[in-house]
Amino acid sequence: DPHTEYQQSRLAMAPNITTAPTGVLFEDDDMTPTVQNGKSMDVHVPQACDPNHKIRIVWRNVAIFAYMHLAAVYGLYLLVTSAMWTTIAFAIVMYWAGGLGITAGAHRLFAHKAYKANVPLRILLTLFNTIAFQNHVIEWARDHRVHHKYTETDADPHNLNRGVFFAHVGWLLCRKHPDVIAKGKGIDMSDLENDPILAFQKKYYLILMPICCFIVPTMIPMYLWGESFLNSWFVATMFRYVFTLNMTWLVNSAAHKWGNRPYDESIAPSENLGVSIGAMGEGWHNYHHIFPWDYKA
Repeated sequence: DPHTEYQQSRLAMAPNITTAPTGVLFEDDDMTPTVQNGKSMDVHVPQACDPNHKIRIVWRNVAIFAYMHLAAVYGLYLLVTSAMWTTIAFAIVMYWAGGLGITAGAHRLFAHKAYKANVPLRILLTLFNTIAFQNHVIEWARDHRVHHKYTETDADPHNLNRGVFFAHVGWLLCRKHPDVIAKGKGIDMSDLENDPILAFQKKYYLILMPICCFIVPTMIPMYLWGESFLNSWFVATMFRYVFTLNMTWLVNSAAHKWGNRPYDESIAPSENLGVSIGAMGEGWHNYHHIFPWDYKA
């Protein structure tokens, strides 16, 4: 059986490998064989983490994320006790906009080229992505392509083998593993780097992001329907933003840890209904890692 022989040859070399390619990105990706009879052939090679790697914590990020989550908890309290219904509705709309900027934009359209979009839609999704503030599209897509190519290895930015907390948020609280940086440089990003819309977003990101994610979402409730600054900032901005972040992060943590694996039981990504509900369909993750070019998942 060619499939069995191929897997055995990969497994034989696995113990000494920490960053071998483990997956594909597009339907025409050149890693073959990839799928046979609905099962992946090369998306999983058991690989150990580098035991000598020392995590370097970025305390600035720890402080920022700690503040944001405390602010979000207070925002949840204000949402229940004092926020206007229009502010709550606005926060939901902004969550959906930012979520679409990640799922339909950075993820399925740009990272995987799962479908084609005209210029107005590409601009809209890039705007929504800026609202989400999870780095500009080019950087987000590069990290995601590395994640698919080297899932659960030292080159995976949010490697589950380092723990659920690391896969969820810990990877943003420390310096990247050297393999993440090295393998990231080898990912072809020319398709996105040559996109004038994404180039514009990248060039002006530090101006556009604060305006789209923080300033405008705070000002709109205050000036359009007289909401208080506290409710505007903590509900419409901080709670909405942190909620969006955690829904995205659950794809990297929960959907790699819990759920069933009907398409390939040998890989960590799983079908997780709860994550799919919170992250706009992103929880069908076992299927997604086998067929990442399918726009539906």
